[in-house]
Amino acid sequence: MRPFTYERATDPRTAVAAASRAGAKFISGGTNLLDLMKLGIEQPTHLVDISRLPFKDIEELPDGGLRIGAQATNSDVAADHRVRTRYPAVTESLVSGATGQLRNKASIGGNLLQRTRCPYFYDTDADCNKRAPGSGCAAIGGFNRGHAILGASECCIATHPSDMAVALVALEAQIEILGTDQTVRRVALGEFHRLPGDTPHIETVLGPGEMITAVSLPPAPPGRQIYRKVRDRASYAFALVSVAAIVATDRGTITSARVAFGGVAHKPWRSGEAEAALTGRPATMATFRAAADAAMAHAVGRGHNDFKIDLARRTLCRTLEHAVSAG
Repeated sequence: MRPFTYERATDPRTAVAAASRAGAKFISGGTNLLDLMKLGIEQPTHLVDISRLPFKDIEELPDGGLRIGAQATNSDVAADHRVRTRYPAVTESLVSGATGQLRNKASIGGNLLQRTRCPYFYDTDADCNKRAPGSGCAAIGGFNRGHAILGASECCIATHPSDMAVALVALEAQIEILGTDQTVRRVALGEFHRLPGDTPHIETVLGPGEMITAVSLPPAPPGRQIYRKVRDRASYAFALVSVAAIVATDRGTITSARVAFGGVAHKPWRSGEAEAALTGRPATMATFRAAADAAMAHAVGRGHNDFKIDLARRTLCRTLEHAVSAG
């Protein structure tokens, strides 16, 4: 274990000031960071514990939305009556991730900031541009069964592991971020995570010392919300493909649709192509298939993960069918 110092933040101002120093990292639940520290992938010299800051509440917003504090646990958010009734896709996504013990510890802010589960990222003997910029990407040409089919680059084909983030992107959530100058800025969740390009080690738009304080959900959109996750085993596995779909219909016609994918890209993937192919069309399997084809029109497999393109199509069709039949 490499030596590091530790402090427990007592207020947001001192937390962001402490974390702005070189080598400092925030820690809350620690369900991802501690594993990475043990492997030597993350090597902070100073940990700033923010788990006791006053960001655990789930509050009503004047417009009918909800503001979820970044330190609220995954379990508490999933169980909240308002979340379950207004945003069932959020609850479905949270309970499909990890184990109950981890959900009891993991925070909402930390969920958004967890790093990829690419095995080459975790293998310190392998080339990985995300872990060691400029070293290469062993997944390209390697065993890449679980890797990205959308938005990847020649530098990185890793995927983002969060289930919750996929549902939040479909719901058009915003993130509140506190800066070192004590100002708060808001970023749409769909713009928070970055695609890899030639800098896959820069994963979000956060600056040094910036801290997520809350996630804000707008009023629930019309229609049925569904989150579906396809994985290799029924529990404690990351998605091969997941879909968050929100579909409203009137007399057999789709009046509005939102679609987001997980397990297919470096970030939660909102598919405007699928949404355009659905809106104003009859709620039939032919429409669903056309939307699935549109969503995967630019998908690229790397060999072992070629199957994910068809799996994503089928998962979207099944999710849309469920949303319409249950709506």
